[in-house]
Amino acid sequence: MADGKVLEFSGVTKVFGDVSAVSDLTARVEPGVVTAVLGPNGAGKTTSLRILLGEIRPSSGKATIGGSTYSSISHPARTVGAVLETPTFKQRRTATRQLTSVAKSNGIPLPRVREVLDLVGLSDVADMRIASYSLGMRQRLSIAQALLGDPGMLVFDEPVNGMDPEGIRWMRLLMRRLADEGRTVLMSSHLLSEVQQIADRILIVSNGKLVFSGNIEDLADVDPIVVVDSPDREKLSRVLREGGYEFEVLRSGVNVRDARARDLGKSAAEAGIALSVLHQRGASLEDVFLDLVNGRPTRQTAALPSREAEETAADAPAAAVPDAAEDGRTQAAESGDAIVDGGRHVEEGELVGAL
Repeated sequence: MADGKVLEFSGVTKVFGDVSAVSDLTARVEPGVVTAVLGPNGAGKTTSLRILLGEIRPSSGKATIGGSTYSSISHPARTVGAVLETPTFKQRRTATRQLTSVAKSNGIPLPRVREVLDLVGLSDVADMRIASYSLGMRQRLSIAQALLGDPGMLVFDEPVNGMDPEGIRWMRLLMRRLADEGRTVLMSSHLLSEVQQIADRILIVSNGKLVFSGNIEDLADVDPIVVVDSPDREKLSRVLREGGYEFEVLRSGVNVRDARARDLGKSAAEAGIALSVLHQRGASLEDVFLDLVNGRPTRQTAALPSREAEETAADAPAAAVPDAAEDGRTQAAESGDAIVDGGRHVEEGELVGAL
């Protein structure tokens, strides 16, 4: 097995016509963990992944795999395996013949073909024509092809596409196993529930911009919410507005964001408001995710350190960056979503991928 190495984007910019699809993207993906890029469909993930894999040439900057651009890697199939979309296989071929052909052209020992077919659960249908395969089976075959060279780095774009529940569970376990072996695993998804069950690091992309980067647990307690209520909701709402709070009036009560129950209780008492409900809860991952992709600022995004501050003052506290979701520009129509960060963050106005 090849060792997992860092995948890195250094000031990558890509312009399609007069549209900036990727703008000064700087990001790192570390080995030994599963890193997930999460964003709505059309957030720009695939465009950036294609730049990483040499399928799209950046307008400026570079993307590297273990310090080298994809085009300069002498044995790419043994270095990085990728599934960006289900490949178009020759329909009259069998899975065995398809993988044998790829192995021969890349100098990979032929016994490896049987190993990866066993690994992806296609051994029993390996000699059937690919034309008879379901979408999920073709997805498994594409994963087998990516693993054929036993690479240290894996890139999966929407890896559970077309899989049934059993296949989805298998894919999660496979990615975890690959990361535990020390490989670099980068995946993309538009499903929060999927990412929660597999990812160690999460990068949220919206409108082509990186709006969150960190460990999955870092997202759980962002923006605490206080649930408060009173028989006199009109007066309560007025006090909250005057206090500068962001709140939402629901049947079950009033949800106040980024607040403390003690402070709200004090404000209500000073205003002579009787409270029937007052308790604190953390915002759910879904709440935070929707805030981020819809451009609502959170304490977490407000605290993201700027890239410029990191470069010019490495030993000093990083400068805060304004909410990265303010820019709602429409990005390029290249299908896909954007890429990742491994500890560095993107300044306001920077893009991460194309729509």
